[in-house]
Amino acid sequence: MKAVGLYQYLPIENEQSLIDIQIDRPHPTGNDLLVNVRAISVNPVDTKVRAPNDQTETTPRILGWDAAGEVIAVGPEVKSFGVGDQVFYAGDINRPGSNSEYQLVDERIVGKKPTSLTFAEAAALPLTGITAWEALFERLGVSPSGEDVDRSILIIGGAGGVGSIAIQLAKQLGKLKVIATASRPESIAWSKKLGADQVVNHRNALDVELTAIDLPQVDYILCLNNTTQHWVAMANAIAPQGRICSIVETPEPIDLDLLKSKSAAFIWEFMFTRSMYQTPDMIEQQRLLNGIADLVDNGKLVTTTNNVIRPINAHNLRKAHALVEQGNTIGKVVLADWPDD
Repeated sequence: MKAVGLYQYLPIENEQSLIDIQIDRPHPTGNDLLVNVRAISVNPVDTKVRAPNDQTETTPRILGWDAAGEVIAVGPEVKSFGVGDQVFYAGDINRPGSNSEYQLVDERIVGKKPTSLTFAEAAALPLTGITAWEALFERLGVSPSGEDVDRSILIIGGAGGVGSIAIQLAKQLGKLKVIATASRPESIAWSKKLGADQVVNHRNALDVELTAIDLPQVDYILCLNNTTQHWVAMANAIAPQGRICSIVETPEPIDLDLLKSKSAAFIWEFMFTRSMYQTPDMIEQQRLLNGIADLVDNGKLVTTTNNVIRPINAHNLRKAHALVEQGNTIGKVVLADWPDD
């Protein structure tokens, strides 16, 4: 089967950083689905895992953590899906990824694709949708039924992949007052189109920016960009007994004592936790993705696909990685359709 993989971890400008390869088609066992991958999207995690280092692989490593496709075979323990089902998922960081024509994935982290979307439109949603949902409703504790109506949230990095979904979920389900951050006219417009009530500039100190719009403190903060840079401003801006969640690593220690007098909480979100540790509640990601699909099909959420590149091959995947590495993409970069033989 066709795939795009790597043997060396190289700068994306190097043609050997991602290469077209042929590998054997896998066979499903246990809870696995075998999916014919029809579209994929690229996330920052793809570029981080591919980042240059001295390691080499003796067998090709297949990256990719977003896909939409069709089930063509199932393992003997599968209960929720059958051959012919159209699905979408973000996969497992410890297994071969979605940059291949066929992929094995545990049914417990797979959802049924929104019927109203194409494969390309659906492939933009799983990783960012899971991350945003878990961050808002599980880590920050926002009520998904609107019981926290009119409480406020600051979403740092509103126009990115996760931010684009988080704005919608916070507004549509959480009924929160949403303040997003963006710095360019096009990213400001995108954030407002998705439902942000106000937009502030993350190139400035965010506590100062919030004070300028008469909202010096917020109940929740979701940090999707540069935790270390924004830490002091977040600590200043979080309300007493508020909660901060981040998805971005801190390359150096941060001072948690800044939150003590406010009894404020800080918590991480990492969407691969359930699959990485095989937690007893892995099935929650299937339910979550099915819920997102229903919200899309009911018109409450929109896809964040903003750039579709065809076909899926190494040349185009290198192009997509380069776009994501620039750090200023709006929405998601998607690749669709494998080339004809």
